[in-house]
Amino acid sequence: MTLAQRAMERLQAWPDLMAGPASCGTGKALRSVRDEIVHFHSSRDVDLHLTRRAIQRIHADLAGSSAIHLLPGSGWVTIHLDCEADIDLLLSLVSIALKAHQAPPADDDGRRPAGCNFRRVTVLPRDAVAGG
Repeated sequence: MTLAQRAMERLQAWPDLMAGPASCGTGKALRSVRDEIVHFHSSRDVDLHLTRRAIQRIHADLAGSSAIHLLPGSGWVTIHLDCEADIDLLLSLVSIALKAHQAPPADDDGRRPAGCNFRRVTVLPRDAVAGG
């Protein structure tokens, strides 16, 4: 079982999340009643819809993680799952995302939220980055 499959299995047990296809057309999604929260695009890459407001609030913590990739102006973060600790990080951030999505559906500034980061972020394995 891949890391993404293990993460999805754990999150599907949460009562606030429902599974379905990702609106971007690639992979599976977990959504709340209001919004898509998580897109599982591959065996290791996950996009999480935190909202721009939540990302601004915890930006320093997010930027300090080698598992997280930020795209300026996006309400989504990309998480590369390399180990069990990354799954734990994802689950913690999903809790923050669910709370953030209790606010009005527009992504904080009246604009319609943009799609996930799939195909807009290139993720390199950590060992490739550390070795280069």
